[in-house]
Amino acid sequence: MNTRQLPGLAEFTEQAHAWLAGTAVPRAATTWGDGDDSVAVFENWTAAEERRHTDRIRAYEQVKFDAGWGALTWPAEYGGRSLPMSYALAFRRAEEEYDVPRRTEMFSVTQQLVAPTIEQWGTGEQRERYVRAMLRADLIACQLFSETEAGSDLAAVRTRANRNTDSTWTLNGHKVWTSGARVADLGVAVCRTDPAAPKHAGLTVFLVPMDAPGVTVRPIRQMTGGSSFNEVYLDDVVLDDGLRLGPVGKGWPVALTVLAAERLDGAGLGLANADQAVELARNLGREPTELERDRVADLVTRSYVQRIAGMRVAAAVVAGRDPGPEASVGKLLATDTMARTSEVVRLLLGRELTADSGRWGTYAWTEHVLGAPGYRIAGGTDEVQHNIIAERVLGLPKEPRP
Repeated sequence: MNTRQLPGLAEFTEQAHAWLAGTAVPRAATTWGDGDDSVAVFENWTAAEERRHTDRIRAYEQVKFDAGWGALTWPAEYGGRSLPMSYALAFRRAEEEYDVPRRTEMFSVTQQLVAPTIEQWGTGEQRERYVRAMLRADLIACQLFSETEAGSDLAAVRTRANRNTDSTWTLNGHKVWTSGARVADLGVAVCRTDPAAPKHAGLTVFLVPMDAPGVTVRPIRQMTGGSSFNEVYLDDVVLDDGLRLGPVGKGWPVALTVLAAERLDGAGLGLANADQAVELARNLGREPTELERDRVADLVTRSYVQRIAGMRVAAAVVAGRDPGPEASVGKLLATDTMARTSEVVRLLLGRELTADSGRWGTYAWTEHVLGAPGYRIAGGTDEVQHNIIAERVLGLPKEPRP
C-alpha cells in the first residue's frame, strides 16, 4: 500500500473500533466483581492452564491477522498492510478499550522481537518459513539467552554449539529464566561456537525446535507458587545448519537486534494493575482514609507520567529513531509503578491481602505483590537502564572493567 492509498488516521481508528466492536465486548461494559480478578505479574498457571490460555490468545491473534489487523506495519508478503507505526499504535490504543484476550509475554516476544530479527538476519527460506507464521501466531518462540553463570552479561554464555562434519551442529548447555518454554515451538538460542575468540565474537544464534531430542524443560517454582519461568537443558541437541540464524560468529549483533526490540515493550508494564488498584479503592465497601486517598492519587499521577514516557517511546519509533534512553526511562518508571501499586494495595487491603476471604479482587493481589520485584531484573535490570541513561543522555564514560 503506497502513501496515497493510506486511510486517514481518524478513519483508520474508526474502522478499527468497528471491527473490534464486532469481535469483543467493550471494557467499559465490564463491572467490578465480574470475570477473572487475576493481577499476576508473572502468571501462576499449571502446564495445562498455560497451554489453554495460550491457545485462546493464539486463536484471537489468528482472527485478527486474517482480518488485516495483525501485522499492520509489515509488507503484504508477510500478510501486512505496510502502514506507518502510528497506525499500529492507534490500533493498539483502540484494542485496549475492548475485552480481548490479554497477550502473554510470549506473543510480544514472537511477533515484536523474534519475527523482525528473522526478517533481518534470516535466509530467504527462513523468512518464508517463519516470519508470517510468527506474525499470525501459528508458531510461538521463546528466548534461550540467560544462563546462571552469565548473569546480565549475555556475551558470557557457555552453551556450546559444535559443528559436525555433515553440516549439522550439536548443542550442549543450560538456559534459565525462559518464559513460555512449555508452550513455545521454537527457542532462539545464543551459543558459543568459538571459545578461543573474544567473547563477543565467538557467538552464533540458532533456532531450536523445542520438541527436538535432547531438549528438556524444567519449571522453576516461584514464591507466588507458579512456574512461568523454566530451565531449559540442551543435551546433545543436533540441529541442521539451516536452523542457524545469521552468520557464524555474528551472534552478538543478532542478539542485539532482539534486545533492541525488547526495550520498546517496557514502558507500558504495570499500568493495567495500577488502574485496577484505583478501582479497588473505589470498591472497598468503605470510605478510604485521607492517607489512602493520598497514596491512590500519587499512584494515578505516577501512572500518567509513565504513560507520557510511553508516548515519547512511541514518538521516537514513529520518527524512525532508536528510543534507547526513552525506553530505559519508561522501564524504570514501570518498575516504580509496580512497587507503588503494591504499597497502595497493602494499605487498602490490610490482612485481606494475606488471608483469602473469598471476596473478589482482594487475595488475588498477592501475586502482584510477590511478583512485582522481579521486574527490576526482567527485561533489563534497573542498573542496566541507569547505565544507558548515564552514558547516552548524561555523556558519562563507561567504567573500565577489571
